[in-house]
Amino acid sequence: MNPFHFHTATSVQSAIAAVGMASPLPPSTTAAGNARLVAGGTNLLDLMKENVMRPATLVDINRLDLAMIEELPDGGLRLGALARNAATAYHPLVRSRYPLLSSAILAGASPQIRNMASNGGNLLQRTRCVYFYDTATPCNKREPGSGCSAVGNMARQHAILGASAHCIAVHPSDMCVALAALEAVVHVQGPDTPRTIAFSDFHRLPGDQPDLDTVLRPDELITHIDLPAPGGFASHSVYLKLRERASYAFALTSVAAALELDGEGRIGRARIALGGVAHKPWRRPEAEALLEGQAPGTDVFAAAAAQVLEGAVPQGTGLGHNGFKIPLARRAIVRALTTAAAGTVSNVRPIKMSPTPSGAAA
Repeated sequence: MNPFHFHTATSVQSAIAAVGMASPLPPSTTAAGNARLVAGGTNLLDLMKENVMRPATLVDINRLDLAMIEELPDGGLRLGALARNAATAYHPLVRSRYPLLSSAILAGASPQIRNMASNGGNLLQRTRCVYFYDTATPCNKREPGSGCSAVGNMARQHAILGASAHCIAVHPSDMCVALAALEAVVHVQGPDTPRTIAFSDFHRLPGDQPDLDTVLRPDELITHIDLPAPGGFASHSVYLKLRERASYAFALTSVAAALELDGEGRIGRARIALGGVAHKPWRRPEAEALLEGQAPGTDVFAAAAAQVLEGAVPQGTGLGHNGFKIPLARRAIVRALTTAAAGTVSNVRPIKMSPTPSGAAA
């Protein structure tokens, strides 16, 4: 058993101060001691039970006023860091304007976990790499410099893009794949001033520091996530998740696809983000640019898929080899874009679209 202190924060600044007084760890490391923020705890408590993470202090932030979901003046939406995943997925404005996000959230975990998990915590969840969870094996994410046990071994669930010799783990979130496609912005607060981080910059590739998952500083916490006005994406989007069983499983690959079509049916804007293939949600803006001005079709979608997957490298050996992920992801991208071109697919019942605010993009 690893004892720890428990502190309840009553304000953002008191939470930051409590973490600072306890000598905070970098937010993505696993070393023993020091402090961690806790909200739903759906990932952190599991890691503590498995002895993967051993914080000396837990700072409970559930009393902070960060659970709002509210409309922004430009037609976008603000998601509080402490809003629960279920509340976010079923919120009327999320369902009508961002069905891609609603579908992605509901594709993950279980109803019980979604009822507890917070939006901010979803962004910070750790990889489900089996070697990361097995404290008897070397893991650079758990113990920097110890080695990566996944390289050359069982790696069916591991990365094909953006990996390094130090780590081939993948980011586990479904929600984050949709947020990447929607070009969300993360707002964080530190001891002095707040700052904003483009979602594409929030998560890191492993490089030679795979223990750091994000660019969040040790003394910062996420306060909210902003979504830009959806434009035409609300009418042409889909989240496609391919996994080894029908529910409660992480993606072998997933695709968040959104299209905006003009009056002639051509693609004005496109967004493609992949999950289950890299250390962070994977986007290639140059692949999206290939689609602009084009009529939807299999050939142009296949060209975009090839661009998204350029440089993909299989990992593992024998039955643990994940080379199948490359053609699987290619076909998934084409299928998702084809589906999005035809309309929006959601895994909740449709509701009446909210009227577009005056001055916002239709």
